[in-house]
Amino acid sequence: MRASFEAFEAYLERAVEQLDQTSPVRSLVREHFAFDDPGAKRGKRLRPRILVAAAETEGAQGDDAFPAAAAVELLHNFSLVHDDIEDRDELRHGRPTLWVRHGIPAAITAGDAMCALCYVVLLDEPAHFDAQRIVAMTACLHRTHYALCTGQGADIGFETSPSVTFAEYLQMIEGKTAALFAAACELGALAAGTSPQRAAAYGRMGRAYGLAFQVRDDVLGTWGTPAETGKPAGADIRRRKWSFPVAWAFAEPRSADRSIVAAAYASIGELDDARADEVIAALERLGAHRAADDACDAYVAQAVAVAAEHDLDRDGQLAEIFSSTAHRTV
Repeated sequence: MRASFEAFEAYLERAVEQLDQTSPVRSLVREHFAFDDPGAKRGKRLRPRILVAAAETEGAQGDDAFPAAAAVELLHNFSLVHDDIEDRDELRHGRPTLWVRHGIPAAITAGDAMCALCYVVLLDEPAHFDAQRIVAMTACLHRTHYALCTGQGADIGFETSPSVTFAEYLQMIEGKTAALFAAACELGALAAGTSPQRAAAYGRMGRAYGLAFQVRDDVLGTWGTPAETGKPAGADIRRRKWSFPVAWAFAEPRSADRSIVAAAYASIGELDDARADEVIAALERLGAHRAADDACDAYVAQAVAVAAEHDLDRDGQLAEIFSSTAHRTV
């Protein structure tokens, strides 16, 4: 029977309750997760869902994978809290971000606490995993943590760069986004007791899907409407972010539309609305929207091919998740 995600939500809240009750950090983390606001919009818990689906596919009980799923979700949210500060994002899920409400030092500390807690949650569950599996899973989590930091560091560096190659963009999203999806799949397989080799194949499948997820995110950040994304239209372009459409356009032959994009991105700082709209129109004429959609489909197909090669995802749970979210509109 598939695990209940109401049960996972309760498990995640109990994990956060391990934080020191006398510390203000605990209330900040609870606020970030909206545990005390039943009506608040929360994250989709996509990475835990993927992890649990991988574990169930490999024969485990879904709730046996909750420690690893909680660890992944805590690590993901550590990165979100820090990203909000670095990107100066003021809203997340329609609510003020921690740094806006409580200041940057407090938000950094809350994010760091989530990062530390993700390892504690995994290591404190000896009843579920033997020592060898704990070591393998902890190593996977540490590698992912490092990849997240490397990818985010590249993304920050891009903000002051007048030119980013398509290869550099791909390397950045491999760390910032794809690594965590790869870890979710790999950890789910490890939680089910599969061999390291089979778990690594799950990781390769997750990596391909993570690339699809990020490319789709970039499409929404360029062409998504406020009703779809909860952000201003063209938010990524206004912030001069190096996304798939922009990096792809830079790799195209010289043209008038490519020059419009290049001139806008040669500046530093945010673009005004008129300039951003001009860039978005040029990207559309260049075919960047279609190229991004094609790339998203290709990465999903790559994930499916890895699954077929290694006989993974036998019940199709992961393929269902991948397909629905890779073509999401929010």
